[in-house]
Amino acid sequence: RKWVILIFMGEYHHKIDTKGRIIVPAKFREELGETMIVTRWLDGCLAIYTEEQWQQVYENLKKLPSTKREARMYTHMIMSKAAECDLDAQGRIRIPSHLSEEAKLEKDCVVVGVSDHVEIWDKERWDNYYALASENFEDIAESLTEFFE
Repeated sequence: RKWVILIFMGEYHHKIDTKGRIIVPAKFREELGETMIVTRWLDGCLAIYTEEQWQQVYENLKKLPSTKREARMYTHMIMSKAAECDLDAQGRIRIPSHLSEEAKLEKDCVVVGVSDHVEIWDKERWDNYYALASENFEDIAESLTEFFE
């Protein structure tokens, strides 16, 4: 089996409609495939994974010690909210209501490519998060230098 490294990047503004459907940016559709996994993610957004990537997420979760409460809680938060979403003919997926409520998706959204996955944010939440990260960008970069070669 040949593994392909997927790199998602960019920021796209879309609206979620009253039926919970949102456009998946054309740049991401081919890599994500017809069926993708959407789940709760960190910082109040949703994460989208390919089916193959989701298998890797699952394998990593299985490595966590089930005797540790934090590991169980983290696994529950990720797995219990996960849903398979199919791309429709217009390039949209329907976000289940429990997930759109979790991420407070109501109208204006931002779809962001984040290296190995895609995130969906409420626009206001994204703007606040981005402003905070931007304000502290140099300090954050400096604190992470040990992870770069």
